[in-house]
Amino acid sequence: MGFTDIVGTAAGAGLILLMVADVFHTLLYPHGMGPVCKAIMRGLWLLSRRLRGRASPVAAPVGMAAVIGTWAALSIMGWALIYLPHLPDGFVYSSGVPQAGDLTEAIYLSMVSLSTVGYGEIVPATPWLRLVMAAQAVTGFGLLTATVSWILQTYPALSRRRSLAHDLNLIREAAGPLGVSALEPGHAAALLESLARNISTVSIDLLAFNETYYFNETKQRGSLPATLTYAQQLVTAALNSTNTDLRFSGRMLHAALEDLAEVLRGKFGHAGPTSSEVFNSYETRHRHRRNPDGEATRQKQ
Repeated sequence: MGFTDIVGTAAGAGLILLMVADVFHTLLYPHGMGPVCKAIMRGLWLLSRRLRGRASPVAAPVGMAAVIGTWAALSIMGWALIYLPHLPDGFVYSSGVPQAGDLTEAIYLSMVSLSTVGYGEIVPATPWLRLVMAAQAVTGFGLLTATVSWILQTYPALSRRRSLAHDLNLIREAAGPLGVSALEPGHAAALLESLARNISTVSIDLLAFNETYYFNETKQRGSLPATLTYAQQLVTAALNSTNTDLRFSGRMLHAALEDLAEVLRGKFGHAGPTSSEVFNSYETRHRHRRNPDGEATRQKQ
């Protein structure tokens, strides 16, 4: 192997390591997102905001598909650069299959191995190359199952967030302008404690699945950024109550909202010393605003 081959092999190994590190930080590390995944998700989200005046509901799903495609491309190109110096002499070709030693042939070998298709018309001639191709096949199977698991874990987290927003809207409509004052104190306390638990779950979801932040809702009723202000209004009403249980539930809900604000502040750059300012920033970035009567609506383009 010459110097160029060594450099190419090292570059291929670097691409594979970048893919593995990004997958690890995105799918396995509980409170993170890989640099490639973060750049793609955030980049598409910001691009859709610039082009449309507000974030597109399809930006995040397209971003996830682009991330998966990038992981596959990094793996394919990385392994192809490792195979390239050994083509065609390091492989045995079936009868009638033309021998080539170019990058296209190396990419084809890499794709076949990664997808575990294994046509068998080109096979490695040396034991170490057999081990390398087998290792790539294992990597490809692992990447496939990991991305499927990623999708299956992401959408339940989104459903929990939408459900919380729907619950807040239902409470607002049912209670009317009186808020928790319209309810029996014990019932109101139990309701606020349930909201506090659900908000804590959403905070954990945002930490574990950073990519869910970039999903923008098409319907206001399912938009959490548009409903958090009402949750703060419930806290204020509960803390001003004379009922001990209701005040305790109000403090629980307040603590849950503060935790959520800290997640938004620390992970997604929403500035503001108070949770109200953080939630206003969250609402603004997702292009929602409140009418004078407090009802949240989608901002016009």
